[in-house]
Amino acid sequence: MQPIVQVSLDLTSIEEALDTAHTAVRAGVDWLEAGTPLILAEGLHGVRALRREFPEHPIVADLKTMDGGYLEAEMMAKAGATHVVVMARAHPATIKQVVQAGRDFGIKVMGDDLGADDKPAASRMMQDLGVDYIVHHVGYDERRDPEVQAAYGGRMPNPLDELASVVAAVDIPVQAVGGLSIEQAISMPLHGAPLVVLGAPLVIDADSFKTASNDLESVLREIVQRVRENGEKVTKTKPQ
Repeated sequence: MQPIVQVSLDLTSIEEALDTAHTAVRAGVDWLEAGTPLILAEGLHGVRALRREFPEHPIVADLKTMDGGYLEAEMMAKAGATHVVVMARAHPATIKQVVQAGRDFGIKVMGDDLGADDKPAASRMMQDLGVDYIVHHVGYDERRDPEVQAAYGGRMPNPLDELASVVAAVDIPVQAVGGLSIEQAISMPLHGAPLVVLGAPLVIDADSFKTASNDLESVLREIVQRVRENGEKVTKTKPQ
């Protein structure tokens, strides 16, 4: 598939989320994500505001659902979300319920492997249960934990550590999230992960949850262009 660029609006006010979303859309971003901080701060109102402002854009609601899967997905679908996120660590019954709600309300389901002991196996399990996309995710707290870093030779873990194994384990599109540099994010289509998400710290300051760059539009426009170019490289190298 052709690369899709998504901006994660990990902000805590509707006003700033809409402002950042307008900047991202002008720069060519494809999908808008109501990030978990926005959902915690503004709930369904944040998703509704994004839908009103951007009636044609896909909107991902990063619910990180762990229980009550059908109701959460239904509520977000009715508020205007086109994609919802369920966790691999949830009970399989919850994943099934989110998938069923996705089918009933015409939205897509993204399965997030954050915190899974075996991320390739968790991703395959979620695919088998019917999710449409995999989010291969190294969490904010996980990356900063000294004990975790010690296990990685003193560095932060990165989605690239296991990305190839996750991509090989599934037949559905993969998105890699958590601590990627700009260059690493741009390279994701070359690693078999065509859903490129731009969030903290690329767009959002990871510590203050504020917009990070004074020239965000130019930065995003360049990222989008280079992601598209990498997608074209993948297309050209695939056997006909």
